[in-house]
Amino acid sequence: MSERPPQRTPNRRLAALIAEAGFSHAGLARRVDQLGLEHGLDLRYDKTSVTRWLRGQQPRGTTPALIAEVFTRRLGRRLSAQDLGLDACAPVYAGLEFAATPAEAVDIVSGLWRKDSGSQAELRKIAFTPAGLVVPSRDWLIGRPDEWVAHGESGSPAAGTAGLPAPRPSVETHRPRTAEGPRTNGVLPGHGPGVSGHLAAPGHRGGPGTQTGHEQGPTPAHGTGAPGHGHGAGSHGSGAHGTGAPGARPASRGPAPTRPPGAPGAGHPVVPRQRGAERGSGQRVGSGDIAALHSVGDLFRALDHAYGGGHARQALVRYLEHEAEPMLRGTYGEAVGRRLFSAAADLTRLAGWTSYDIGAHGLAQRYFVQALRLAQAAGDRAYGSFVLITMSRQAVYLGHGREAVQLARVSQQGIGSSAPPVVMALLHAVEARGHGVLGETRACVAALVRAERALQSARPGDDTPPWARHFDEAQLADEFGHCHLDLQQYRAAAQHAERSLQLRAPAYARSRLFCRVVLASARLGIGELDQACLLGAEAAQQASEMRSARATEYVRDFERRLEPYRDAVAVRGYRDRVAALALG
Repeated sequence: MSERPPQRTPNRRLAALIAEAGFSHAGLARRVDQLGLEHGLDLRYDKTSVTRWLRGQQPRGTTPALIAEVFTRRLGRRLSAQDLGLDACAPVYAGLEFAATPAEAVDIVSGLWRKDSGSQAELRKIAFTPAGLVVPSRDWLIGRPDEWVAHGESGSPAAGTAGLPAPRPSVETHRPRTAEGPRTNGVLPGHGPGVSGHLAAPGHRGGPGTQTGHEQGPTPAHGTGAPGHGHGAGSHGSGAHGTGAPGARPASRGPAPTRPPGAPGAGHPVVPRQRGAERGSGQRVGSGDIAALHSVGDLFRALDHAYGGGHARQALVRYLEHEAEPMLRGTYGEAVGRRLFSAAADLTRLAGWTSYDIGAHGLAQRYFVQALRLAQAAGDRAYGSFVLITMSRQAVYLGHGREAVQLARVSQQGIGSSAPPVVMALLHAVEARGHGVLGETRACVAALVRAERALQSARPGDDTPPWARHFDEAQLADEFGHCHLDLQQYRAAAQHAERSLQLRAPAYARSRLFCRVVLASARLGIGELDQACLLGAEAAQQASEMRSARATEYVRDFERRLEPYRDAVAVRGYRDRVAALALG
């Protein structure tokens, strides 16, 4: 006689929360399905599924986290899967948390670095989620500054048990704590903290070839990487402490190290190594360490501008894992700590930017959120606004115009009206890009006018932060060109794109490529097919020499625009010329 299967225990916790939230069984199932769609998951739960959960059946995968998030939104307090009587799993927004303390921020971002360093292919599958933008931007806007960040100093609030935890021996040996223990920051066995292997979705709606939000605005033939969609400030801006030109540094820092002429890789930047092969917990961090972080940022930015984010992204992530994390867990006072968090924020934003450039949008989103939190720990409100602008550009590129506008406005509100004119010009221009994607002509033009007036009011003596110094007439003309193309105002788009190309320095190779495609698309819209094909072929040649998914997508978008003219001689010539190129 066979044994009876063990009887399941009814889930009274879940039943109580359903009653508190006022959900019907069908209503809860519908909300879980809707939240799943935000993460690229095609879930098919119904009222019968909820009945099974109440009888004690455990949902699989990330579903417990999704259910917890549904209740969190409804009841206005953070609930975990365990709170609902469900099996623990990583939170659905792992890596998107806006940490409560600097120590927690270091745990989350260092887990992201380690996971990315060891499993790039897996992280590329993480879906971008527009809903994941809301909480971090809100918490940054209304959150109070961190009172202290000093760590390991005798008598400092962070000394001893209150300070940052020591580095873990390895990612593999770390295990999640139980529900009764301290919070895990979404760690799964075999994964670093803050990032969940469960987040890899079978596909996300913002991927290449889709046009999210296309119905809302006239961006014909635009895929997610359309010329109207996002390069701008982050693609060629300096870092938190760089200058406006790629690879440049303040004079006091000295020249960047390079390989000697004739050596393999001559002319390419060399990443500075920190003293000591292994940097352990408790090492004192000084000004030289922070200067090295800034130099590394300048070096990787130069590579990104010229060759695309794919050329050195992994090296940057490994540098963050092996050099920046030990510094953040080291010993430093308050003033040095603020500068250290600022430098870490800049490099983390750059890791996000290069991830964005290779098309790893969910990963990039998580880097941006963590850069935003590190900037808050640094007490650098202005740089936080720059991170939000970077997030807005990504939203533009992916066709999420409404979210792009909201992020730009939060950045404006957070930095205030006393910001330098160049900064305000940048913030207004990025807001205009969001309106352009939505086809909101009046709002777009108004934001462009505000940007133009702000830039005109700038003076040489203004205290413009390094990351905004790149925003000049060439960049503003570029923003105008993209906006007018999105609004199908082709003559204006061509005029501004030509001006940008005339003014833009050659070092900004990828930005020039984007602008060239804008000009080609505008010429096509005007009816100048031969000129459009010549410009498009030049851009395709440049894209083939870069490791940039965005560069390739700009060219592909132009080719989609050519489809109605595919039998024309000029288009056949274009395709013959481009066929031999190794475009991704």
